[in-house]
Amino acid sequence: MHSVTAIVVAHDGARWLKETLAAVLRQTRPLDRVVGVDNGSRDGSGALLTEAFGSGNVLTLPRSTGFGEAVHEVLRRLPPAPGQEWVWLLHDDCVPDTHALQALLWAADQDPKAAILGPKLRDWLDRRVLLEMGVTVSRSGRRDTGLEPREYDQGQHDGIADVLSVSTAGMLIRRDVWDELSGLDTALPLFRDDLDLCWRARTAGHRVLNVSDAVAWHAEASARRRRRIATSEEHPRRLDRRNGLFVLMANVPFGALVRSVLRNVFASVLRAVLFLLAKQPANALDELAALGSVIGHPLRLRRARKARKQGRKQGWPAIRRKLSPPGAALRRLADMVQGFLAGAGPVDSAGRHHAAADRAQEDDGDELLTDSGGVQRVFSSPGVVLCLILAVITLAAERTLLSGLLSSDGHLGGGALVPVTGGASDLWRLYIEDHHAAGLGSQTWAPPYVAVLAGLSAIALGKTWLAVAVVLLGCVPLAGISAYAATKRMISYTPARFWLAATYALLPVTTGVVAGGRLGTAIVIVLLPVYAALATRVIAGSRRAAWGFGLLLTVGTAFVPLVYVLVAILGGLAAVSFGGIRKGVRRSLVIGLGTPVVLLFPWLVEIVREPGRILLESGLHDGRLTTPRLGADSLLMLSPGGPGVPPVWATAGLIAVALAALLLRRHQMVVAIGWGVMLFGLLVAIVVSRVDDGAWPGVPLAFAATGLLVAAGHQAHRIAEFRAAGGLRRLGAMLIVVVAFATPLAAAALWVTRGADDPLRGDLSDPVPVLAELQSAPGEGTLLLRPRDGRVGYTLLRGRGPLIGESDLEPPREATDRFTTAVAGLASGRGSTYVQTLASSGVRFVTVPGTVDPALQRALDSQPALVRVSLSETGGLWRVAGQVTVPPPPATAGALHRGWLWAQGALLVLVLILASPGARTKEPDVDYADAPVEEGPRGRRRAKEDKGRKDRVPA
Repeated sequence: MHSVTAIVVAHDGARWLKETLAAVLRQTRPLDRVVGVDNGSRDGSGALLTEAFGSGNVLTLPRSTGFGEAVHEVLRRLPPAPGQEWVWLLHDDCVPDTHALQALLWAADQDPKAAILGPKLRDWLDRRVLLEMGVTVSRSGRRDTGLEPREYDQGQHDGIADVLSVSTAGMLIRRDVWDELSGLDTALPLFRDDLDLCWRARTAGHRVLNVSDAVAWHAEASARRRRRIATSEEHPRRLDRRNGLFVLMANVPFGALVRSVLRNVFASVLRAVLFLLAKQPANALDELAALGSVIGHPLRLRRARKARKQGRKQGWPAIRRKLSPPGAALRRLADMVQGFLAGAGPVDSAGRHHAAADRAQEDDGDELLTDSGGVQRVFSSPGVVLCLILAVITLAAERTLLSGLLSSDGHLGGGALVPVTGGASDLWRLYIEDHHAAGLGSQTWAPPYVAVLAGLSAIALGKTWLAVAVVLLGCVPLAGISAYAATKRMISYTPARFWLAATYALLPVTTGVVAGGRLGTAIVIVLLPVYAALATRVIAGSRRAAWGFGLLLTVGTAFVPLVYVLVAILGGLAAVSFGGIRKGVRRSLVIGLGTPVVLLFPWLVEIVREPGRILLESGLHDGRLTTPRLGADSLLMLSPGGPGVPPVWATAGLIAVALAALLLRRHQMVVAIGWGVMLFGLLVAIVVSRVDDGAWPGVPLAFAATGLLVAAGHQAHRIAEFRAAGGLRRLGAMLIVVVAFATPLAAAALWVTRGADDPLRGDLSDPVPVLAELQSAPGEGTLLLRPRDGRVGYTLLRGRGPLIGESDLEPPREATDRFTTAVAGLASGRGSTYVQTLASSGVRFVTVPGTVDPALQRALDSQPALVRVSLSETGGLWRVAGQVTVPPPPATAGALHRGWLWAQGALLVLVLILASPGARTKEPDVDYADAPVEEGPRGRRRAKEDKGRKDRVPA
């Protein structure tokens, strides 16, 4: 014959306690004895217990009393009941179903070895969500329910399950087993005391069952910090982690203990690093402090292990099978990284505490109606469709480039792009070395875009050509995806975002970037929509967005310094316009605009000393790649001139739609800002095209186009209104759509028809002949001559082709003048003295690619110190017959350079941390006394109807 004693422990839980008490008194299996314990509550919980159970059945204890200590005190005072006595433990925030006790006792009758039983726990607010169906623990002490976050209870886990542990919220335990095991460990006043008790019960040969027919709803008030914890001064997060480690290390055998210590030291350090990256220093401190609190008190751990010694080794095989599988650790790590990237911060464990109130409520069955296959979801996304369309257009337009690049050993190069050679390690070496041996040698610090390109090359498996090909040749689809994703918050109308992204990707600037080999502008084109999206958040005062904006602006500035000037002017206008209206705007703007200055400081100083370099971008600067004194029609139609640019009329549709946006009355502020950015970019483009013949106005015209696209796209939702209105408005809406899509369609058709392979090519041969490379000693160079328009250009290569960035290194002026004079004398055939000058600079070979000009051939053959090696239609090669001297590198102290590199690396890491997604650790302020999502436990309505009646169960 069963006898059941219910013990309800309350601590500042009045908001949940009334419903809990009503459910306890309405059990279909009446209770034999019921006792309430009030642990020093200050919210009237004691009065509620007295009202429900009577003053003789309520025990008042100090506020600092833990749950286990309260139960011990009740059972110490309460004599055993006749027959098989069961103790039913209940929290003040746990409401059992009216049939819960009956289901637990029925399950106990089915298994004589069952000593501890627990109900199925569901969430207090969203009562469809599962919280626990038994609990286990990982080998690192992480609590694991085995459930997915916010998993709905659809009967998928129903049945009686043999588990490692159940919660004390609704735990039913035989009193003789309680006495045998000495009950809950009072050294664990909160968290993991249930795991410790159940672990010891299983070690002693008893069974722990979870019964799904018994249901209880739990608010998890202490775990979710819905009330202040009085049993400990430590943070609940640290207390939970410490107790988890303590229970694990106190109960496992010695060999497993050693492995657990080593595993947890490594895992805790790793988690602390991830917490720091997620900007959760308090979580990182709690992680390390919890570990130190356990392993730093070996005597306390030894006493606990001694008390649990009996049966530990014999019961370990059965316990080990109940622990989380080893793969769960990898899953937990993946969840942490995913949460970090999503901005939610690292999570504690899979299925630990499900915050059911932090998501908008969904109707039953919605998730089934919206679920579709992965392939269907991917290919039904407008962004994916846009990317595929742009990729097909790009492959068709760049067919010649790609065939030359993939079908031979050729190099990608031409226009502003030097033939791409070397790998990521070569670029890193170029960036960090103090003296550059390339060409005539240089003490100049490598430009910062070399480090950016080296990082991209490292991502591309160390292949620089692959990184350049993806960024430059894939500029069009990358720009389209960037524009589509960045305008998600600006433009809610999806067709308008699709048109905006397609038009932006196929602007004349973009196609001109590919044909001209302008790697720097390609990167800016991809980043420009992201700048616009982050700028809206910077103006709203977001510091994290400001750090991210500053970091990406640093990348763009490293390739095209003019970007910083444009953004700084617009930022100054934003500070004047919004600084006095929105809090934190000036601070965010200072962060965003100050980050590039700090990270690029020495290089920017050199730029300021030579202001003309602000208009130039990375790469070669050839006047043939620009259109001198660009016409007004080209500028107004956003055409920057140069190779690869479509006719000026191709963008007429965009201009017409943007002008039409001015006629609409709504959102005039956004339209005015867009047109203002357009006029600003246009003015800068005019200045760039007039000041320097080698400067290309692509970046300012991209700014102008962005402003027009935002102005037009922001009003595009009106098209649906006009189409629904019918009549002339419907006709006008159709006309606007046709005109708008005429720009991307015309640009795509012209680009595919004309191709994108001039002057950029994918089949360039190695500039250093194979014979010269094989017969040159280390440090010896090959002089490459290129006659053009009656003049001879030259490049000095030392054993390999030039690396990207070496063209921006400045050799000593005196050495340059002397070498240039020698090259001019050599090309004119004026004497062997010039050959000796070249030999003293380490020149072993002289080569002329392509068909050699007869005059230049005669001049080289006339030099007695030069011996012709080969001459054909593909080029000529001459060898210096005399002694060649490789100039030794100058003895320089690179302490300043190395110091700056270390400082720059540290600053970059700091900015990355500050710009990375932070964690939203603060839970939503939910009132758990609010009505739940679905109807409460059975019997709740009857309890309300009989609110005035006082039920009594004799103790």
